[in-house]
Amino acid sequence: MLLAQRERFLAYSETDSLYREDQFYVSATFHVINQRPSGIEQSGFSGGIHFGFIRDFPLNKRRNWALGFGVGYSLNVYNHNLVLSKDSDTGKTLFRASTTEDNIRNNRFRNQLVEIPIELRWRTSSPENYKFWRIYSGFRLGYMHSFSYQSESEDNRKITLRKPDGLERFRLGTSLTFGFNTFNFNIYYSINPFFNNSVAITDSRGGFSTVKIGLLFYIL
Repeated sequence: MLLAQRERFLAYSETDSLYREDQFYVSATFHVINQRPSGIEQSGFSGGIHFGFIRDFPLNKRRNWALGFGVGYSLNVYNHNLVLSKDSDTGKTLFRASTTEDNIRNNRFRNQLVEIPIELRWRTSSPENYKFWRIYSGFRLGYMHSFSYQSESEDNRKITLRKPDGLERFRLGTSLTFGFNTFNFNIYYSINPFFNNSVAITDSRGGFSTVKIGLLFYIL
């Protein structure tokens, strides 16, 4: 009997020594545009799809506290009434709110980012329990390698702009994920705006930021 107990203890110890929460993740989010300059409004649906992998580094013997480092990819769309155009004389980007005279049907930003999530992780998991509560919080560092402004009017006139002035391609945001097992709520708050203070948007300098709210699914 003692031998059997010793074998079970050794087996548990060996499992525990290898226990990590390395995870693939997939997330779908709804976007709320904040830090809006005067006259700029959100219109239609804004959202995104995000996916990646996070490596888990346990911090204590029980392994319910850990650090997570990963790499991910993010695709986003933002619908709004902020109109971008190029000055024909200077080549500079002009920013303004749309009017009824513009007769715009669709007006949006699209972007794609490479992200590095960094998390402090707490969970109720164990080597033998794969359904557990979790709270993960941290930062997401990102680089916006692809950006496009697209506008289409009712008479099918289309405008596309890919390199506006003052665009902040390096992104920084805070994130919070909490939930049970596979289904988790996720909130992301962008710390720096899309456009820096070098550009004037209506009566403001820079601006246009986002809050992302959605569901995040972990795949072990």
